[in-house]
Amino acid sequence: MSRFNKLSPAIWHCKYHLVWTPKYRYKVLKAIKEELENCIQLFSEQKRCKIEVLNVQEDHVHMIIEAPPKVSISEIVGMLKGRTAIRVFGRFKQLKQRPYWGNHFWVKGYCVDTIGLDTGMIRRYVEYQEKKEKKFEK
Repeated sequence: MSRFNKLSPAIWHCKYHLVWTPKYRYKVLKAIKEELENCIQLFSEQKRCKIEVLNVQEDHVHMIIEAPPKVSISEIVGMLKGRTAIRVFGRFKQLKQRPYWGNHFWVKGYCVDTIGLDTGMIRRYVEYQEKKEKKFEK
């Protein structure tokens, strides 16, 4: 089976490694991890994107996502961050009570890297980063 997908009139293989954090990099994601994972999965599917690896840690989100070339990565990230923020603030109202949040849950920026032939190495990094961080903290 080819690693390429088909989309008329193109064949494509567009994978991205994404990382983004909550505002002030507060460690609040552990409490909302399940909801966040479900939202990210659902919203990604709506854009016909496929999540290969998703790792929600206490203070940041790591993921590898495959996206069709007709959807820009900035559009995907903007949609994911915007819609998850709305959902999180609606479901976890105690987060909105903090005066420093305002109406923004995530920082403005994000990190994105394209993935080519080194997919396996990046996949292992995303999957096992939490374990590495815990060892480092000890």
